[in-house]
Amino acid sequence: MVKKVVLAYSGGLDTSVIIPWLKENYQCEVIAFAADLGQGDELDGLEARAIATGASKLYVEDLREEFANDYILPCLQARAMYEGKYLLGTSFGRPLIAQKQVEIARKEGADAVAHGATGKGNDQVRFELTFAALAPDLTIIAPWKDDRWTIKSREDAIDYALERNIPLTVSKEKIYSRDRNLWHISHEGADLEDPKNEPKSDLFMISSPIENTPDKAEYVDIDYKTGVPVAVNGKAMPFYQIITTLNGIGGRHGVGQVDMVENRLVGMKSRGVYETPGGTLLYAAQHAMETLVLDRETFHYKELIALKYAELVYYGFWFSPLKRALDGFVSSTQKYMTGSVRLKCYKGNVILAGVESPYSLYSENLATFGEDATYDQKDAKGFLRLLGLPLKTIGKVQPFL
Repeated sequence: MVKKVVLAYSGGLDTSVIIPWLKENYQCEVIAFAADLGQGDELDGLEARAIATGASKLYVEDLREEFANDYILPCLQARAMYEGKYLLGTSFGRPLIAQKQVEIARKEGADAVAHGATGKGNDQVRFELTFAALAPDLTIIAPWKDDRWTIKSREDAIDYALERNIPLTVSKEKIYSRDRNLWHISHEGADLEDPKNEPKSDLFMISSPIENTPDKAEYVDIDYKTGVPVAVNGKAMPFYQIITTLNGIGGRHGVGQVDMVENRLVGMKSRGVYETPGGTLLYAAQHAMETLVLDRETFHYKELIALKYAELVYYGFWFSPLKRALDGFVSSTQKYMTGSVRLKCYKGNVILAGVESPYSLYSENLATFGEDATYDQKDAKGFLRLLGLPLKTIGKVQPFL
């Protein structure tokens, strides 16, 4: 029998109705936990709402710096990107929230943890795999998969809340499901459920629609030190503030707007629209620096690693042996990632405008099309004879044509 549960609480529609639902169906104490991952004014008035809906207390923890340094940065350094577009903004936020839930559960002597993710989405996996890895003894309550849960849609949830006088920040007219943090904001549901519908211009919240962006390009300089962005336009600041600063710059120019149909882990496709302006700039800068300082074999292998890394994060395996092993490899590649990248933002585009590093492997003397004293082009004759030897042998006895 559950006596005390810690709920991942956002103040949004689902978790607002889950507090009274837990009390009605489990007759347990509900402690709400809200993680400040950089969602801004969404946290305003949260404690009053949580207490008004039946929570015994609310924990709010400012995790922005930890989120940036321990969750965003490793994915940036890996250049992990799911299905070529998604920069994992929700994916790497959930394991941090779940980790802190476990810590609060231990502190409060709770015997259960709960989340508001549905049985159709990826977030249920991210929460529950983290709970499994960090606290296998705790009971997991997932209302959307509970037989006692009769709410089948967001409209039902709104009706449930209105019947109990629960204050809401959504309505049946404006019913997008959104997740916002320091890194991005995602939009799902409503008219977006039909992939043929273009996102409405008023959908975007942290970036400008392309038609409203400036007609003049803007340059931005990002400085790196051993794989960590440390300054923007010459001004040093913590990494989480760098993200916020770049969100402002990229957002003005419509950078980082992604509209995609993705393959969820549970076996269905879903359509989401993402705004990740600062992250898009950082991924471009990361790529530019790596082309300069990493050798060919490491760079190419790292490209392969990025695909698996993104899958692990997207699928909820943040706390897994393979993810930890890949972190070790990625970290080792960042030793000489020191230098500066200049990017140009214009009408949703990010254009490389220059990159430099004291550890650059690029040699102008070797790469030049002009005369040089370093590279003897006649040496390539022997190189090609050896490189082509297997193909020449095959061609003689097993002709392709």
